[in-house]
Amino acid sequence: MDQVQKSASSLIEAVDKKITAVRTQSLDFSFNELADMYRENELIIDPDFQRMFRWTDGAQARFIESLILELPVPPIFLIEQEDRVYELIDGLQRISSFLHFRGELKINGEPQEPLRLVDCDIVPELNDLTYADLPKALEIKLKRSYIRAEILRKESDPRLRYYMFKRLNTGGEILSEQEVRNATIRLLSNDFNSFIASMSTFADFEFCIDIISETQALRKFDQELVLRFFAYKNDIDRYRHDVADFLTDYMEDVSDPSTPMSFDFNSEKTVFEKTFRILRLIAENLGIDSKIFGSMTGAGEARSQFSVYHYEGLTLGLQGVLADIDPENGEQIGRLAAVVRRGKADKEFLRHCGAGKNYRNPLLARIEYFKSRFQEVIA
Repeated sequence: MDQVQKSASSLIEAVDKKITAVRTQSLDFSFNELADMYRENELIIDPDFQRMFRWTDGAQARFIESLILELPVPPIFLIEQEDRVYELIDGLQRISSFLHFRGELKINGEPQEPLRLVDCDIVPELNDLTYADLPKALEIKLKRSYIRAEILRKESDPRLRYYMFKRLNTGGEILSEQEVRNATIRLLSNDFNSFIASMSTFADFEFCIDIISETQALRKFDQELVLRFFAYKNDIDRYRHDVADFLTDYMEDVSDPSTPMSFDFNSEKTVFEKTFRILRLIAENLGIDSKIFGSMTGAGEARSQFSVYHYEGLTLGLQGVLADIDPENGEQIGRLAAVVRRGKADKEFLRHCGAGKNYRNPLLARIEYFKSRFQEVIA
């Protein structure tokens, strides 16, 4: 046997040894069975290496909606322990969403309030319902919904627990919310998606957001900012809770040919370009270059750190006077610039910014702050 044959034989033998070290089983569990196992401590869903439960209420609700509609869902992965208790290593969001809806989820030992459905977009009649509100037929359908479980049996090499988890959780880079929108919205229509991408390359917009990080840029945060501008400008009355869900809903509604929400691409393009042309002129007037959306230091210097709160306040606050502004009127730009400089350091504006302020009321306050002050100097 030559060296090549020996090498091939050794490789095959090594693979065969590892295969014999793996003991797996595929089973279908009803969600009712999984809930019973969880209740009886026969299913551990929060081992130390699991990710925190972090789906939004809307994402959880849409998973419940998928089960009710009998849509296919991905399998979960379990490891069988010596006492035959199962430990969940992939599928936390799905199992936790079901338990949350059933009112049985505990986090750090504390019972959670039952999930109330929101943002169901296939059967909107489900919205605002809890598990207790379901008709008996839907309750039974939900409990009897099945999910495939891939189980690593206790007889397997213990090291495979680590390697299996590693592959499940590092097999690919997690997409940003905007990258997911870009990838999926084209199933409805790609017109609005392409429009957002086009607007993100507008020179004055690029100038104004140049301080976003390289990582943010790679993950399409610039396109999300364009979407955020149009969604809040045109549909802010529908914004109630999670920003990501709101942005996705707006993008879907504009993109879906079956929905009545219209979007005039030509006029919206004009508004967008004028908005960021003016903001660039304001930034140049203040001598802060691309830091128009940065916060201010105590000494009145603009920081090179992008603030979405300043972005929202300025871009949307400007809409109240946009039609009355002449970008060629240096005096007008100077008055607007003075408002921006004062506002960035004003405690009245800043109390609506920062951690915990990413919800409806502070958003409206940020916009109203600059809107009212812009109107005072342009009227």
